[in-house]
Amino acid sequence: MTFDPDHFAAALVAGMPDAIVYAGADGLIRVWNAGAARMFGFTEQEALGQSLDLIIPANLRDRHWSGYAGTMRTGQTRYGDGQILSVPAIRKDGTRLSVEFTIVPFTGPDGKMEGIAAIMRDATARFEEVRALRKQLATMTDGGPRPAG
Repeated sequence: MTFDPDHFAAALVAGMPDAIVYAGADGLIRVWNAGAARMFGFTEQEALGQSLDLIIPANLRDRHWSGYAGTMRTGQTRYGDGQILSVPAIRKDGTRLSVEFTIVPFTGPDGKMEGIAAIMRDATARFEEVRALRKQLATMTDGGPRPAG
């Protein structure tokens, strides 16, 4: 039995429980795995060929596209070394979720950027838990007596 790296890569993307989304330099979605369909509610057929705006909240789009265009132009990103990013996103039904993700920049044989893949995980439950704990802590520390001043 020989190892087939193309089969391995395809099976990995298809079977990954996390969302894997790849967009070309134009910002259009080219890969949308089953994990992305579960997370965001769009089928592969609905997502392929669409802009990443599909999952980016409207208030964050300008900032996203500015960074994306800069990365496509220069090939440089401050997030390509495995940093875990946390951002809000939107589902098909319009609800917001918190996602944590890493990115993998893709360059062509000429060294120019061809696109970026993101591997995303829904972190909404943990984000809500941390927010509730912070709120609880704030009320505990704000509720005590204060020295006269």
